[in-house]
Amino acid sequence: MSHAIKRLFYEQGVSPAIVEIDQDMYGKDIEWALARLGCSPTVPAVFVGGKFVGTANTVMTLHLNGSLKMLLKEAGALWL
Repeated sequence: MSHAIKRLFYEQGVSPAIVEIDQDMYGKDIEWALARLGCSPTVPAVFVGGKFVGTANTVMTLHLNGSLKMLLKEAGALWL
């Protein structure tokens, strides 16, 4: 699912900051913190404008109902 979410953001014209927690020395700590935020499953965890949006299901729902573009615009991640 992480690949699908990355591709979705790239296709929207967004250059996301991506943290691959399986390759990060603090990955287990990050995963624990995400779980404490209520992120289940813990990856992909999507933040927009520094705010936790949700997991892949939430992001896909926002995309399908048209809300994702507005959220990205409001965060300054999308110019058009």
